[in-house]
Amino acid sequence: MASIWDTNIQFLQGMGPKRAEELKKSLNIVTYGDLIRHYPFRYIDRTRFYAIREITPDLASMQLRGTVKDMRIVAAGSPKQRLVVLLEDATGTIELVFFKGVRWLKNKIKLNTEYIVFGKPTLFNGKINLVHPEMDIPDSESLRGSSGLQAVYSSTETLRDKGFTQKFFSQLMARILEQLEGRIQETLPVPLVKQLKLMPLAMALEEIHFPENLQNLRAAQTRLKFEELFYIQLGLLKQRAVRLRAEDGLPFPKVGKSFNGCYQKLPYELTGAQKRVIREIRADVGSGRQMNRLLQGDVGSGKTLVALLSALIAVDNGYQACLMAPTEILAEQHFRSISRLLEGQGVQVGLLTGSTKQAERTRLHRALQEGSMDILIGTHALIEDTVLFKSLGFVVIDEQHRFGVEQRARLWKKTAGPPPHIMVMTATPIPRTLAMTLYGDLDVSVLDEMPPGRQPVQTVHYPASRRGTVYSFMRKQIKAGRQVYVVYPLIRESEKLDYENLETGYQNIATAFPAPLYSVAVVHGQQKAENKAYDMDLFVKGHAQILVATSVIEVGVDVPNATVMVIESAERFGLSQLHQLRGRVGRGAEQSYCILMTGNALSKEARERLKLMCDSNDGFEIAEADMRLRGPGDLEGTAQSGLAFDLHIADLSRDGQILEWARMEARKILEEDPLLETEKYLLLNKQLEVLSKRQADYSKIS
Repeated sequence: MASIWDTNIQFLQGMGPKRAEELKKSLNIVTYGDLIRHYPFRYIDRTRFYAIREITPDLASMQLRGTVKDMRIVAAGSPKQRLVVLLEDATGTIELVFFKGVRWLKNKIKLNTEYIVFGKPTLFNGKINLVHPEMDIPDSESLRGSSGLQAVYSSTETLRDKGFTQKFFSQLMARILEQLEGRIQETLPVPLVKQLKLMPLAMALEEIHFPENLQNLRAAQTRLKFEELFYIQLGLLKQRAVRLRAEDGLPFPKVGKSFNGCYQKLPYELTGAQKRVIREIRADVGSGRQMNRLLQGDVGSGKTLVALLSALIAVDNGYQACLMAPTEILAEQHFRSISRLLEGQGVQVGLLTGSTKQAERTRLHRALQEGSMDILIGTHALIEDTVLFKSLGFVVIDEQHRFGVEQRARLWKKTAGPPPHIMVMTATPIPRTLAMTLYGDLDVSVLDEMPPGRQPVQTVHYPASRRGTVYSFMRKQIKAGRQVYVVYPLIRESEKLDYENLETGYQNIATAFPAPLYSVAVVHGQQKAENKAYDMDLFVKGHAQILVATSVIEVGVDVPNATVMVIESAERFGLSQLHQLRGRVGRGAEQSYCILMTGNALSKEARERLKLMCDSNDGFEIAEADMRLRGPGDLEGTAQSGLAFDLHIADLSRDGQILEWARMEARKILEEDPLLETEKYLLLNKQLEVLSKRQADYSKIS
C-alpha cells in the first residue's frame, strides 16, 4: 500500500521522466500520492450544449456540437500563423482558432465530421470565436469526465505550453485511479468512518476527480476536507497532551524583587485582562511544565508590559529572558520602553540588532554567557550562532507570523538543559479557524480590554479628488499641536502600478507643507539604519510634525501625540494591515483619525474592505472578514510563517464548521486515549507518523 502511494509518477503511463520533472518543478508533484491529492479547484457543468446562435462573449467555458465545414491556415509561415476551423450547427457558424500545433491539427481534424467542442468564447474584430477549444468526436471511446461535471485542475502557463491540458490531467487521474483500484486502504478507522457517516476513501477519491453527480461530489469533498483537518488537529492536540504530561519545564516558583519593583512603580493600573493573563502565565511557569502560550491582543492592549512582567519572573528565579521582534524599529522601541520601566531596578537589559556595532556585540555576548545580562531584546540577530545564553528561561516572540518556524526553532538551542518557556505575541487578531490550525497546540490568552482613556479611532474614506480637504484637516491638527503619519504602499513608482508612491508623495507633502513652517521626516525599509533612526527620532521627539513612511511603521512606533494616520492607496493594503496601521494613532487621550485615501475607481471588494474599516474598530471582526475576502494564505504573511502542513482541499476561510467538527472528534478520541496507544486507534497513530514524515517536526516550537 505505502509503496504504490510513494511510486514516482514518471512510471505512470503517459508520463515518463521529462514530464515528471515538469510536474515536480511547477506543482511539486512527485509521487502517485501527490498526484491523486492534486484535487480539482472547480467543476464545469458539461451536461448542457449551446446552440451557436446563443453564444455571447461574456459566457464562461461552454459546450457546442457541430460539424467541421472548412479549415484554412491564415498568415502561413509568419509569427501570426493560425489555423481557422469553421464549425456549423443548425443555428449558424463559428470560427475555432488555433495558434499552436497548426500543421499537426490540420492533419488531425477531419472535414464534414461532427465534433463536441468545449471552450471560452472571445470577441475579436467584432466576431465571436473560440481560441484553442477542446475537440472530441462524439461516442468515441472518451474518458470519464468528458460529460457531466468536469474537474478543472490548477496548473501553470509553463505546464500548459508543454501539453498539460485539463484533458491530460483528467487522463492521468483516470490512469492512476485504475492502478490504485482495490489497493486504496482506509486512512481513518472504519468504525469512525461509519459513525461519522463519511464516504469511504476509495469512493471519495473517485468522486472528487470524476463526480457522478453533485450530491456525490459534496460528500467526497466533506470526507477529504474532514480527514485533512482532522489529522492536523489530532497532531496538534496530541502534541499538547504530551507536553502537558511532561515534567520537563523550568520551575519558577517565586515572584521576587524585579517583578514587584517594576509592578509597584507602574505609572498606571493594569487592566483586568492584563492581570488575568499574568495569573495564567504564573500558573504555567510554576507548574513544572514548559509553557507554550499565544498572547493575542489588539494594538495598544498592553502586550509588551505583560511580556516584561512575565520575563521578570524568570529573572527573579535566576534565569535570563529574551524578546525577539521582526524589525529594528520595533526592537528599539521595546528596548526604550522596557529600559524606561526598569530604570534604577538593577535589571540589565541589552539590545542586539543587525546595526549593533562589533564592540557592543562582543560586550553583549560576554555578558550573556557570564549571566550578567538579564534581558536581551533584538531582531533576527538573536538567532545567530554566536549568541549563547548562560541560562535562558523565557522567550518572547513578538509578531510571530513574521518569523519562519525554523528561525524560531533556533532559539531552542541557545541554552543547555530544559527548554525555555515560550510566549508568542501577536497584535494581528487571528480568526478562530486560523488560530486553531496555526496554534492548535498552544494555550491562548487574549487581552480583550483597552487601557482606560483610549478613544476609538475615527476612520473615514476619501477619494484622491478630495486631497485638498485632507490637507487642510492635517494643517488644522498640526496647528493644534498634533502630529501626522502619511503611509504609502510603494517606495518607488512601478511601471505596472500607478498607486501613490513614497518618493513623489514626499515631494508633494513637502510642497504642501513647506519649511520652515513645517518639518517633514521620512522613513522606509531601504534607508540606511542611521538615517532611519535620525528621522524616526525627529518625529518621536516632536521636532517633525509629519512622518512620511511605508508600512515599515505598521508595527512598533508609539507616539501618543500623533493623532492622524493618512493611508495613501488604501485599496492596496489588506484589512488586517490597515487595522495595524490605524493602531499607530489613538495612543494618547486626544481623539484620533485614520483617513483612507484611494483612487477614484475602486473594485467592489475594495469598497467592501474600506467600508468595514470605517464601520468597525474590532480587530477580530476585521480579521475574519479579511480571511473571507483574501483567503488564509494571504493573511499578514501567514503563507510564509512556516506552516508545518499543506492544505490540499480544505479552505480555512470557508471550512470553519468542518474544522470545528474535526477538532471536536480529535479531542474526544484523545480524551479516551491521549497517546493513541490502544488497538482501536493504532491506525491514527500510524497515519500521524506518515504525515509527519512529509513535514519537519516542529512539535516543540510555537
